[in-house]
Amino acid sequence: MAREHRRLAAIVAADVVGYSRLMGRDESGTLARLREHRTERLEPAVARHGGRLVKLTGDGALIEFPSAVDALGAVIEFQHAMAEANQDQPEDTAIVFRIGLHLGDLIVDGDDLYGDGVNVAARLEAEAPPGGIVISGDVHNAVAGRLKANFDDLGSLALKNIERPVQAFGVKWDPADWTVKAPSTVAAPTLATPLADVPLKLPAKPSIAVLPFQNMSGDPEQEYFADGMAEDILTGLSHYRWLFVIARNSSFTYKGKAVDIRQVGRDLGVHYVLEGSVRRAGSRVRFTAQLIDTSSGNHVWADKYDGPIENLFELQDQITEAVVGVLEPAIQQAEIERTRRKRPENLNAYDHYLRSLTFTHAFTREAAQEMLEGCLHAISLDPSLAPAYALAARAYIQRLTQGWIVDEATEFAEVLDLVERGLRADRLDPFMLGTAGQCFAWFARDLSKGITYIDEAIAINPNYAHGFMQSGLVRARLGETRIAIDHLNRARRLSPRDLRNYAIFHGLALAHHVDGDPVAACDWARRSVQHNPNYLSGWIELASAAASTGREAEARMAAEHVLALDPAYTIGRGNRGIPNAAPEKYASIRQGLRLAGLPE
Repeated sequence: MAREHRRLAAIVAADVVGYSRLMGRDESGTLARLREHRTERLEPAVARHGGRLVKLTGDGALIEFPSAVDALGAVIEFQHAMAEANQDQPEDTAIVFRIGLHLGDLIVDGDDLYGDGVNVAARLEAEAPPGGIVISGDVHNAVAGRLKANFDDLGSLALKNIERPVQAFGVKWDPADWTVKAPSTVAAPTLATPLADVPLKLPAKPSIAVLPFQNMSGDPEQEYFADGMAEDILTGLSHYRWLFVIARNSSFTYKGKAVDIRQVGRDLGVHYVLEGSVRRAGSRVRFTAQLIDTSSGNHVWADKYDGPIENLFELQDQITEAVVGVLEPAIQQAEIERTRRKRPENLNAYDHYLRSLTFTHAFTREAAQEMLEGCLHAISLDPSLAPAYALAARAYIQRLTQGWIVDEATEFAEVLDLVERGLRADRLDPFMLGTAGQCFAWFARDLSKGITYIDEAIAINPNYAHGFMQSGLVRARLGETRIAIDHLNRARRLSPRDLRNYAIFHGLALAHHVDGDPVAACDWARRSVQHNPNYLSGWIELASAAASTGREAEARMAAEHVLALDPAYTIGRGNRGIPNAAPEKYASIRQGLRLAGLPE
């Protein structure tokens, strides 16, 4: 029997609302308008984002994309174009689509696609409002923070003929962000300010000013809460040594004034401005915040938080933690985009480091080599740039976990030398400390020393999501599973839209499996590989956890992915690769790998 061919992809199901009614009213007119919408709006949006029209039906379409980001970008663009096209169309004859989007495993049969991934997308489409989009939780994890869109949590939905509930999110977007050819805008009136007669030069590293938050409640007593929020967030951001943060005494001079964000950027010499507002409604307080690029005026990130007023200071701490945690990856991604627009001859050491960051999540040999070479070039330009040493070390971590180490003695010595040099460059940089800890654990095979450095990174920056992730990964290897799970969940809370979620999910899978819960391990491992299909560790854990829970077909499928990514993989080599201090707790994982059919 021929082997079934599968692949992971983003799948879109689109359907016309009230198709039968429209056809009954005006069949020829409906078909003509539908053809127009497909050729002038749907197909161009799909093509721009690298998608493939799998199937067209009378009232809908099935579309495949290589990534969730591409898929959501295309369907938002399409729905926005449809809304514009329908502005002058009578409501009873307008063609309106609802769309569902899922990221999942698909069965490939020639040019057609089948499987649960297709079924989930179709069921999510039925949950979408007219003109709307509903996405699965897996898509949300992949796209959050990477597109100009907001998401409403719809909870876990019981979908028809789908075995498990599916976490779903409604998608909202600002039309101004999704017009293919946006009209030029008129700048807001400029604030006259004595802060700077001559615009300040932007610092080499990312820079931010936290403006005083507006009290929208009409309640003077809420003023202290608004000011306290801004001050706490400013303090939290100051823990990031790669970020230049303007002091309160300067940023708070804008309190109570209408400002032009671009002018603030020129006055204070910053790349980004964070502004927000606080509003009290009855017994609850709502806080909104937005991060703006001062050079363009574009929004980089925005979100809202609310809670009960009776626990105001506790709420203030929770919001501060959440905002500071999510701003780090948001600013980092915006900085990466900025460097892409610069000419190669104008790149400085930090720019080369940022460009190297773009290869972090690809998990291919070529990308890991590009990341390493870019960091080494950055170090040659600026030997004091600690993050470049840390990122170079991460390239070696990828080599180890993906099975790409060729000369163990030489490469282990190289990475430990990089770590020591990075620590000499900046002994207080959390990224450097956390990465040093992971390297001491993996390459020096000293888990306790590794945890000491990681804990130091977290102590310096309590909002360092990556540090809590590293702590969870190493503590799972120490057998400290309860602490590992707590720290990995804390990493998720601090940075829920993190591009490194695949590693966090794998850590949770590993910790739960070692803790004796292979069912939870299987769920987390599945999310890990859906988030990053090239992440070998996620597939290894999925193979073991699925086999341990009797999911034989899924275990074999995961084992095939393991061997596809690393043809030389063996259980014995995997055990030697990364140490663990609780071998008896890992016995069930090894047994699961055997059951999955992986070689000894």
